[in-house]
Amino acid sequence: MSEHEITLVVNDTEHKLVIESRRLLIHALRDELGYTGPNVGCESSLCGACTIHFNGAAVKSCTILAVQANNADITTVEGLAKNGILHPIQASFQEEHGLQCGYCTPGMMMTGLDFLKHHPDPSREEIREGLEGNLCRCTGYHNIVNAIESTAKKLASVTPTEAA
Repeated sequence: MSEHEITLVVNDTEHKLVIESRRLLIHALRDELGYTGPNVGCESSLCGACTIHFNGAAVKSCTILAVQANNADITTVEGLAKNGILHPIQASFQEEHGLQCGYCTPGMMMTGLDFLKHHPDPSREEIREGLEGNLCRCTGYHNIVNAIESTAKKLASVTPTEAA
């Protein structure tokens, strides 16, 4: 089995790992480093529960080998809150009850945040389309769409450094 020494920068913290070539990034994040926000769902990119930000873009971490993430800038849902203050998307999901079991929530937040970066004033239909590829088996999406819509309004009223 081939192993590689890699560096993962997760939520602004550098981690050195020795990892098997075939190890998926989702498993390295969860099992090796303890970042349990991204969830293992389908391991085939269908559900979106494992979505993270990879060099600034939302990606499904079950589709990336950990060795491919060497020196990448990775943000998980755990990295959104700063100094104990929830990120606007986290606060919106809480306020709008955008979750039930919570399994899909981290992926929905990371996908929603990336979507809002490109569509700062979306319609409800655009939000629904933007969340395509992320599955929720509990909520019917209504409150999730409310949470993304609320986040868009919050982000429009803050400076770029506050939203980061």
